[in-house]
Amino acid sequence: MAEGNSRLLVHLVLAQWRRRPLQTLLGATLLALGVATLVFIVSVQGQLSRQLERDARGVDLVVGAKGSPLQLILSAVYQVDVPTGNVPLATVASLRGNRLVAQAIPLALGDSVRGFRIVGTEPALLEFHGARFAAGGIWSAPMQAVIGAQVARATGLGVGSEFFGTHGLEEGGAEHADARYRVVGVLAPTGSVLDRLVLTDLTSVWRVHEGEVLDEEERRVLESERQVTAILVRYASPLAAAIVPRQVNAEGGLQAAAPAAEVARLFAVAGVGIDALRVFAVVLIGAALLALFITLYGALEERRYDLAILRMLGASPQQVGLLLLLEAWLLAALGWLAGLALGLAAVAGVGHWLARERSFALGLAVPWAELGGLALVALAVATLAALLPAWRAARMDLARTLARQ
Repeated sequence: MAEGNSRLLVHLVLAQWRRRPLQTLLGATLLALGVATLVFIVSVQGQLSRQLERDARGVDLVVGAKGSPLQLILSAVYQVDVPTGNVPLATVASLRGNRLVAQAIPLALGDSVRGFRIVGTEPALLEFHGARFAAGGIWSAPMQAVIGAQVARATGLGVGSEFFGTHGLEEGGAEHADARYRVVGVLAPTGSVLDRLVLTDLTSVWRVHEGEVLDEEERRVLESERQVTAILVRYASPLAAAIVPRQVNAEGGLQAAAPAAEVARLFAVAGVGIDALRVFAVVLIGAALLALFITLYGALEERRYDLAILRMLGASPQQVGLLLLLEAWLLAALGWLAGLALGLAAVAGVGHWLARERSFALGLAVPWAELGGLALVALAVATLAALLPAWRAARMDLARTLARQ
């Protein structure tokens, strides 16, 4: 077809969109909503599952106070829930004395700074997550703190800065005005839970809550009653998985929870909602297919004379059919781009909310492989919707069509 006829094809497509704006908008909107839903699901589910897997990597067992196993995992491993309680400090020594345990890292929670949790622990936790320092180094005395990359960005704290912890794990708690921390290290981004934590020595957490000790007798009593919130355990051998949890659960007031099992249970529950969203997206895409078909079929009936004139100007039957396919493909591209933008905007909104809640990090990581598949889905939907109208347009009887005008 000549260049002039090519321009005419595009002109006819745009003219049809202006002629039937509501039908065109309906088809593109339904497709965009379906694509946006799938983009949101793929992006959020992918990022969260990778974070959950990364933060729990190497943690075979979490030991804590009796309660909900999932709550224990969420509070100790992911730092997104309140703890189930405390356990005696002696539990740490007991686990370390177990030949089936390779490593036991204690955690002591209870305070926060501007919504970020202060965690009393040992340097082994940083090594466990492969942390590196962007500035400064590890603490060497009580009341010194190492802050994660997200904490540093959000609070403006750096090496040498001082702050007071607030009681509780949420913003707005009562400030411990007599317990001043000093930042001695800032971690480089790890992409793990460490990014949003303030880490310090266990003694710091105990000292803040024990207050001023008046004599040695009182100090001995307080030290004998010291507790930790949870203990991260790494097994020394596969045999430990069958023995250590039973040993822990047999102790009064203690429970053992395996991150892998609890996260799998969490995804099993959340998977119902995710599957429902997927079905909703498929229904929207199916409705978009129907809307596009009705739009294109109705357009064919309205434009028979225009298409016949186009044939008289030299267009072949295949090129006339291609006109309707082109219109469908352009609508699919419009719907896909709008859906992509809408889906990523929803991801950004949820990511902003999670950041404000000091929870999981959610960025605009675009899953291009999955998005490419969604583009093919949009193209296939548009092609299916246009096949019958395009076939009828290609087989149109010119003489009969022109005679009707």
